[in-house]
Amino acid sequence: MAKRILNDDTVIVVTGKDKGKSGKVIKLDYKKNLVMVSGVNIIKRHKKKTDKSDGGIIESEGFINISNVAIICPKTNKKTKVGFKVLKNTKKRFSKSSGETF
Repeated sequence: MAKRILNDDTVIVVTGKDKGKSGKVIKLDYKKNLVMVSGVNIIKRHKKKTDKSDGGIIESEGFINISNVAIICPKTNKKTKVGFKVLKNTKKRFSKSSGETF
């Protein structure tokens, strides 16, 4: 299976409550088709106080479905689809809108 979205890619959310927000990919879970993006889908967890850390309400990013995000083209800064090319016996991703490889 070709991996269209990788860690440290800049993506934009295309559907859901955070539509229009963008950020870098932090974590990926290909088995469940989930992606975690910095600054998107902020959830609150209630943590009990322990001797190592203070308790309270902790805010962090949550996972969203990988189909709800699109990669931002590094050349045009707009959302784009990803294709694959074989260059010098290596497989490279490219932006279908501008043709830029990344």
